[in-house]
Amino acid sequence: MTFKYGFTFSITGGNKLKRFKEWMSTNLPNLEYSMPPQVPIETEAMTIRLKSLDDRARLVAALPATLP
Repeated sequence: MTFKYGFTFSITGGNKLKRFKEWMSTNLPNLEYSMPPQVPIETEAMTIRLKSLDDRARLVAALPATLP
């Protein structure tokens, strides 16, 4: 199965990929996703790919207003 569904969310600061991975492993450890290989520090948004609309709904429900 491929990652057909995208979700773009607000995230600022450095180490976006690392912070997001840590947050996912703590809050949604069984959710499969695909991330970009890198995200520029100036960027204030990030898009990840998910396998299903149900996965997207789980992520949306769990996301805080801002990631730590």
